[in-house]
Amino acid sequence: MYSGWCIFDIAFGRTAAELGRVKHEVNAFYKFVEVEDPQGLREKLIELGQRYTLCGTILVAPEGINSTVAALPDAMQGFIAELKKDPRFEDLEVKVSSSEEKPFYRFKVRLKKEIVTMGVPQVDPVNKVGIYVQPEEWNQLIQSPDVVLVDTRNDYEYAIGRFKGAVDPNTQSFREFPAWAEKHLEDKKKTKVAMYCTGGIRCEKATALLRQQGFEQVFHLKGGILKYLETIEPEESLWEGSCFVFDNRVALQHGLAESDFINCPGCRQPLSDEDRAHPKYEEGVACAHCADHTDPETLRNRRERHRQIQLAKSRGEAHIGRKA
Repeated sequence: MYSGWCIFDIAFGRTAAELGRVKHEVNAFYKFVEVEDPQGLREKLIELGQRYTLCGTILVAPEGINSTVAALPDAMQGFIAELKKDPRFEDLEVKVSSSEEKPFYRFKVRLKKEIVTMGVPQVDPVNKVGIYVQPEEWNQLIQSPDVVLVDTRNDYEYAIGRFKGAVDPNTQSFREFPAWAEKHLEDKKKTKVAMYCTGGIRCEKATALLRQQGFEQVFHLKGGILKYLETIEPEESLWEGSCFVFDNRVALQHGLAESDFINCPGCRQPLSDEDRAHPKYEEGVACAHCADHTDPETLRNRRERHRQIQLAKSRGEAHIGRKA
């Protein structure tokens, strides 16, 4: 029976501890396409996930799919080949990176109303979006003085990395973006607006929203920050900092190399070396952002969980807590 856990590789017969020494291939992809039977697609993806021992998450909605998953390289290539047999996904664009350890603990396929939640039903990213800009052409565009550059990600993502000169909408979720755009971009309908996000998906909806509202020149970075960091050499780059990713690697740098950020186990904020030097940071428990706002019982439970994790590591075992 499918369990959603990703701690034993059936094909290779290796334990989680052994697999931790093998580089995992991480594939990020999405596609806006009409899905008439989301539940049927979900069942198919669960079966493929079992077959190829994936970990990570796939979102399925009537408007398409959105995913970041990982597996051993051969298994991942097999999964993508099977997925592309579906005519809806035969032209799927996949962003590939790697991880020294498993970047996710479990495998999940979730049904959603939207594959990226904006909460504006009339927006149609399938048929009407902005102009795609390749990474090689992005620098020239955003350095133009007549361009407004907008980061469509959340505030904690912007805080650890951004393009030079980008506007921060200071949003905590993508649902807040339409209201921000209405307030701050309404007078820029004849101005060039360039947008970017992690992998491109939020920009599909953000540019579709602006196009629907009458903006004439809207651009977005093809493949998102990840494709830019993979493609552009550091000495030519206009990117500053690290790119937050929603897995155990936390953040990536140029060449998609892992950074030194970690996630706070409490509030999930990305933490730098400087953050971890703060007096209120406690490994595996809390950080300066959340320590004063967490009740004592929760802190005790986190300390005990962290102790169990450390014990498991000392025995060369995996500890992934309870099933979610």
